[in-house]
Amino acid sequence: VQLQASGGGLVQPGGSLTLSCAASGSTLDTYSIGWARQAPGKEREGVSCIRSRDSGKQYADSVKGRFTISRDNAKNTVYLQMNSLKPEDTAVYYCAADPWATCPVEDDFGSWGQGTLVTVSS
Repeated sequence: VQLQASGGGLVQPGGSLTLSCAASGSTLDTYSIGWARQAPGKEREGVSCIRSRDSGKQYADSVKGRFTISRDNAKNTVYLQMNSLKPEDTAVYYCAADPWATCPVEDDFGSWGQGTLVTVSS
């Protein structure tokens, strides 16, 4: 599956942003799919994910209550709605998918998008 992430940008603290990840080459409903991010000087971390086996949703503690992941099977697209953004959310956000791996998003995911930059700053 090929993934194309979009929707990043500059937003003020407390603002909102929605990231999109469009897939081609395969249908997402048989994949675990989600988002990871990498901030400058830090390791990549899983942010949120939808499991393939039961569509259960997983969130990192740092984003629970603020971020919402969703999947539109008709559009073969996954979204990450990000609310109450903080400067520490600044990072390059990557979408990733895999038919066998389970959540959270880690290095064992086989397909990765190109990344989209989110900057939270006043």
